[in-house]
Amino acid sequence: MIDPLVALRHDLHRHPDLSGQEGATARRVRAYIEQTNPAQVIDGLGGHGVAVVYHGAHHGPTVLFRAELDALPIQERSVAAHRSVRDGVAHLCGHDGHMAILAGLGESLRNHPPVSGRVILLFQPAEETGEGARAVLADPRFDALRPDWAFALHNMPGVAPGHVAVGAGPAACASVGLRVCLQGREAHAAQPETGQSPAPVMQDLLEWVQAFQGAHGRKDGCLATLCHLNMGQPAFGISPAQAEIWITLRAITDCALGQLEGQLRDLVAQRASLCGLEVQISRHDHFNASINDPDAAAIVARAAAGLGMPAGDFALPMRASEDFGAFSAVTRTGLFFLGAGETVPSLHNPDYDFPDTLIAPAVRLFRAILDDCLHAQGG
Repeated sequence: MIDPLVALRHDLHRHPDLSGQEGATARRVRAYIEQTNPAQVIDGLGGHGVAVVYHGAHHGPTVLFRAELDALPIQERSVAAHRSVRDGVAHLCGHDGHMAILAGLGESLRNHPPVSGRVILLFQPAEETGEGARAVLADPRFDALRPDWAFALHNMPGVAPGHVAVGAGPAACASVGLRVCLQGREAHAAQPETGQSPAPVMQDLLEWVQAFQGAHGRKDGCLATLCHLNMGQPAFGISPAQAEIWITLRAITDCALGQLEGQLRDLVAQRASLCGLEVQISRHDHFNASINDPDAAAIVARAAAGLGMPAGDFALPMRASEDFGAFSAVTRTGLFFLGAGETVPSLHNPDYDFPDTLIAPAVRLFRAILDDCLHAQGG
């Protein structure tokens, strides 16, 4: 008979929901987690979020564990029986596995309730867009849930199965997507000087981006990535008037990201003014840097060592972003990475599938982290 948590993971994998549209996933999670006899379930938190609360008999700290509800707008390439039934949408980042792990922690709490304190299992919406964590924090109902500790894991291909990577300080980079729109005036291609072309500004922007390619070795981790580019019409007789470029910026800290964004905005403003162009810049998919509290990181490392889970060979911080970083501003956070295997496909690849073998050890690790938090506070 298939393990119930594996069955849950497969069911979630078959029925993925995009960021901000996770209502069906939230209902599936709630139907499962209600069997663990929580003291309270809060629906619709920050969108489609679900917060599940368990109380100990005595006073103690509040410890939050987070998993993500959303999937990706990518077509899955899989022959697995549990492959996505939705065209162009799939759990290719492992959030289905993260939800199953959190549900497993709920089962542990049903069987062995905490002696003290309060435990919150947060199934968070919209992680992939960077909007979900901030939406949860902005929900007035979160004030009553505000934790003393918050923990999250992310599965990590390229790291040995079950190995744990964690450290104090930066755990995942800050990032933001900038959409730069330029507007000038068309001209005949034989007389481009009579128009106002965005081409010179686009060239300067591309050179600026290129200067930050491979720059992840910098101390501040600053990196710029060209994601989309469009200019003019598909015609040889017209010098263009419009251009649009999408650039993702990332850095180790929020401060460094802000400085990098400022450089780009200054460059565009100066060059566009010289060329007589109108400019619009909009921000998208903003992620705060995830900063691990030293004590939280030590708790994770201690719990992993106690379970015989080796330290993972993974350079921190992760260059990708995680919106768990928003919690770093309001409580002591610990984000860690659980090895999914050295040869499995990378995250966001169309053939990625969360390894079911990680669920049980991850549940034990979360429980050990919780017990350490409560013990440290006299629980």
